[in-house]
Amino acid sequence: MAVDIPSDLLTVLTAIKKASARPRLAGGCVRDTLLGLKPKDFDIEVQGISFEKLRTILAPFGATDVVGQSFGVIKLRLDASEYDFSLPRRESKTGQGHRGFAVSANPDLSDADAAARRDFTINAITCDPFTGELFDPHGGQRDLQARILRHTSPAFVEDPLRVLRAFQFAARFDFTLAPETAALCRSIVGTFRELPVERIWGEWDKWATQSVKPSRGLAVLEETGWLAHFPELAALRGTPQDPEWHPEGDAFTHTGHCCDALVNLPAWRDADASRRRTLLLAVLAHDFGKPATTHQAEKHGRLRWVSPGHESAGGPLAETFLNRIGAPRALADTVRPLVVLHMVHHSGQGEFSDSMVRRLARKLYPATIDDLCAVMMADSLGRPPLHSPETHALIEKLRARSHALALQNTSPRPILLGRHLLADGLPAGPSFKPVLDTAFEAQLDGAFHDEATALIWLRNYLQKNGPTKP
Repeated sequence: MAVDIPSDLLTVLTAIKKASARPRLAGGCVRDTLLGLKPKDFDIEVQGISFEKLRTILAPFGATDVVGQSFGVIKLRLDASEYDFSLPRRESKTGQGHRGFAVSANPDLSDADAAARRDFTINAITCDPFTGELFDPHGGQRDLQARILRHTSPAFVEDPLRVLRAFQFAARFDFTLAPETAALCRSIVGTFRELPVERIWGEWDKWATQSVKPSRGLAVLEETGWLAHFPELAALRGTPQDPEWHPEGDAFTHTGHCCDALVNLPAWRDADASRRRTLLLAVLAHDFGKPATTHQAEKHGRLRWVSPGHESAGGPLAETFLNRIGAPRALADTVRPLVVLHMVHHSGQGEFSDSMVRRLARKLYPATIDDLCAVMMADSLGRPPLHSPETHALIEKLRARSHALALQNTSPRPILLGRHLLADGLPAGPSFKPVLDTAFEAQLDGAFHDEATALIWLRNYLQKNGPTKP
């Protein structure tokens, strides 16, 4: 197998080989190449050499960082890239948590023993960088072809983070979890509390930015019992929806379909990591308010399942969930308005006035109308086999109106400012605020659109009301 190895790394590998050692590509770069993907993360395991000799060979090439000599890992920085070089090693559980391990480096370990410490068989394949020969003692190639995540050894249970790695790997590669691996995950469901929240967020972040089928990850959480650790999400399972509008099933099933629909939209596929993160987590959380608001009510002559106010009820729950998984605080500020406003296109008569669009952009900030349209489209598409051209037309109408007003990716900013009041002869003081607040409301209503027309509005306003009578 030929791996696309960066030229600077290949130079280092050649130097290691000349020292009579055996460098092997390991982990993600081998897995991704076998999947037909461009490899990004290069880990190199070096056999037949001492830690100190490896360190001596690497030092002339760039800055190195030793991750504890007992771990046998050296990080080498070459320009903008960083590569991990390690010796084969065994790991044994010594205490709670992700760090509770004793590590024993041994350059003479066999391929099978060295690979046994890895989480999944698909990550336990190594490759000779010069010949392309693969070393696969645990059947990783077979599982790659079958698109199955399978643990490498019973030691899997020693690290609870591996369950969340299964969650994001399943979503990133559209894999299913082997039944015996799911059983191991269920056996350690109580170890979730051992995980630092920053490690939990690391796995959720990969799910939110790299998924190709997000629902696969959600399925892993459910079949392993780990969904219970995310109660806002777990509550969606069994929350009924009206079958006429949601033939796909309950709110959890709907959410999975919505997430899958989003990652196939250009708005997500073509976005950077920051926007991907915002959009997928907003879609995940968009119906968090349904469990608390869903009930049966008579509508159109029969009893239906309805969830009035679920949008606003979901806002605080989205924040709680994001805090639970360790997301950055700023992310909640963007996700919450997308959750609260995701049904706005169904309000009114389907007409989006300029004033309405301006006010919507203001309410959404720091999210945008383009963000909201992506969330609404994913929500609409998450009801297979039902399609709603009418809903899609409403979303496109809102998008087009926001583009016409140049508000698709921004929020209105006040044109009239305190300096304008000072220039007009008003003394600075508490009287400024009511004038500026009234001016901004008038701006949103379209009373003025630039500085010149704002000043005309101000003089007319002051002539009628004076500076202290809003």
